[in-house]
Amino acid sequence: MDYVTAGESHGPQLTGVISGLPAGLKIDSEKINNALRSRQGGYGRGNRQKIENDVVEVVGGLRHGVTLGSPLALVIKNNDHSNWSKIMNPTTAATPENTLRKVEKPRPGHADLVGGIKYRQRDLRNILERSSARETAMRVAIGNICEQLLAQLDIKIVGYVQQLGSIKIEEKPLDVEQISAQINQNDMRVLDKQTVLKMHDLIDKTKRAGDTLGGVIRVVAENVPAGLGSYVSWDTKLDAKIAAAVVGINAMKGVSFGDGFELGGKLGSEVMDEITWSKEQGWKRLSNHLGGFEGGMTNGMPIIINVVKKPIPTLYKPLQTVDVNTKEIKKANVERSDTTAIVAASVIVENVVAIELVKAILDTFEASNMERLKEQFAAYRQEVKDY
Repeated sequence: MDYVTAGESHGPQLTGVISGLPAGLKIDSEKINNALRSRQGGYGRGNRQKIENDVVEVVGGLRHGVTLGSPLALVIKNNDHSNWSKIMNPTTAATPENTLRKVEKPRPGHADLVGGIKYRQRDLRNILERSSARETAMRVAIGNICEQLLAQLDIKIVGYVQQLGSIKIEEKPLDVEQISAQINQNDMRVLDKQTVLKMHDLIDKTKRAGDTLGGVIRVVAENVPAGLGSYVSWDTKLDAKIAAAVVGINAMKGVSFGDGFELGGKLGSEVMDEITWSKEQGWKRLSNHLGGFEGGMTNGMPIIINVVKKPIPTLYKPLQTVDVNTKEIKKANVERSDTTAIVAASVIVENVVAIELVKAILDTFEASNMERLKEQFAAYRQEVKDY
């Protein structure tokens, strides 16, 4: 399975095409739209979310709500395009009137300057429109389709906020269903609802200062069988593929698994997950310090992924930059933005991980249709248990 997205932040629409999905997968569009609403939510978002009402439209590869096995094509309209129809018109020639929002003062921390250098663009809007996190709406739509496939195989996944700025949430020994139930009770997607007001206060204070906040996200996937991915080559390791996909999300600057960077300060005897076996449960571990991966392969324990998100680079109290045309020292351009998008990021990371899990499954099992996939997957689960 593979996918591609297209579209700019203020262009007419976002487009996505998924190839390699099996035929016979029932897709619930409302579940996709619920995921898109979750991406738009969270305290600290900007005014753009009041304009957009993201709804997916499937325009190919689906009949009567069931995949055909052909490429699946998706569209999400950009409501805000009506306010940018001249400036972001795909076909009309550039004129003084439709280039009024020219961007010449690149923002530190954004793709503006380096993108302009690489693609020889003097209007950096040509860079920021595509490098905007608006594109992740389509990745959430694609990811939710993958989550629906995973659900057919009894695999559950959730992403949530572990830290906002300096405020850290203590982890609890909960399963995916319990985590989902708790994070859906507040607008910060955190396990400790007592911390929500502190987070709101921090966001408000940061907004007044014209600054932004980052944080840490955790994703947990349960009931993934041992043996997805491979040790035989660096590019077949599933944890490496997940890490690459996650860092491919805007503003993500670090990924770890299980106990993550804390592993570097511990002894081997403290962190290797001891093995046990029973006739009822098959192979299990007595702990999960390694986050469900050994040798680049899933080991049957819950997958635990920790992701660091940097603060948003668009600041309402802009930093120093240099005008790309005059070379004068200036203050960076200010574009409409959020104070924090950590809640949205937790949804995005969850869905991107779901995509990589489905890719690994479809690389492992013959998957022309869902019934055959489910049969082979169930047989493989039994094989793992009986080993």
